[in-house]
Amino acid sequence: MQTTELQQQLFNHLKEKLPPHLSLVDELEELLGLSADSVYRRIRGEKPITMTELKIICEHYHLSLDQLLQLKTDTVVFRAPDLEKTNFSFTDVLSSMLQQLQYMNSFKEKQMLYLCKDMPIWEFYLFPTLAAFKTFVWAKSIHNDPAYAGKLFSLDEFMFSDCFAIGQQIIQEYNRIPSVELWNEESINSTLNQVKFYKDSGGFKYAADVTAIVDAFQQTLDHLRLQSERGVKFMPGDPEIIHRASVQFYVNEVVLGSNTILVELDNSKMSFIPYNVFSYMLTNDRRFNESVFNGFHTLRSRSTLISGTGEKERNRFFTFLQDKVNGLRK
Repeated sequence: MQTTELQQQLFNHLKEKLPPHLSLVDELEELLGLSADSVYRRIRGEKPITMTELKIICEHYHLSLDQLLQLKTDTVVFRAPDLEKTNFSFTDVLSSMLQQLQYMNSFKEKQMLYLCKDMPIWEFYLFPTLAAFKTFVWAKSIHNDPAYAGKLFSLDEFMFSDCFAIGQQIIQEYNRIPSVELWNEESINSTLNQVKFYKDSGGFKYAADVTAIVDAFQQTLDHLRLQSERGVKFMPGDPEIIHRASVQFYVNEVVLGSNTILVELDNSKMSFIPYNVFSYMLTNDRRFNESVFNGFHTLRSRSTLISGTGEKERNRFFTFLQDKVNGLRK
């Protein structure tokens, strides 16, 4: 492939990567410190970009030269934004998640594919009681936030935190993105285990809070069941006139997911691969994305759709989940 073709391929890739409301020329003017005319000459291939300019572009847009040059290697480049962060709070974790969803919503066409090992984190922010407990567990036991050291959980102290407000914003953004989600009967187990562990280990200040949390979890499952029945996303109490993105719930009884998130944004694809529970590595690598997207669709073809139609299977699935919650209550 000629150098001019590679250069044009680079800029075509950048155009696909940018949200529609942003101008590639304006972006490169500011990034490279060039005039509009100089940028246009580079985009048209009339003037080659320098190695310095290429380095700046690749660093800013997180591009892989292997991918741009179409090198046939088994190397895949991932971004891991959290690696550069130190001493960040759980509020920062949620804020980063909110920014990612806002970025996705900046595109005209978008879709999310979610392979659920656990319930998606935003579902726990539908109701404040469950949100308070889950935030406490995540911040104290997983994120190891020093602000929670030595504390027992109580709704009096942790009910309406900054995390709940951010969590509500996250749900609003998620509700605007059409999604396909693969669930399993084990997807709620981690939350049930967390409630049981904190109860058995004396992590609750007041015994009555345990019942309140279980009740809120029941409410959450009721809401998810209603969304599944209607095939659309909405907040509890939303009027019918609110815009509702579609959601397709599938149940796979064979495979437990990995919390991998795949997104399609206009003409581009991205994969978010989890590590350290809350952190994600992400890549735009075409070969990798084709592989994981194909894998997702294979699993979907072997799963049962329970949203919109499939009333019998939907009732069976959610009754099974409700029985697990009732088992914890007893």
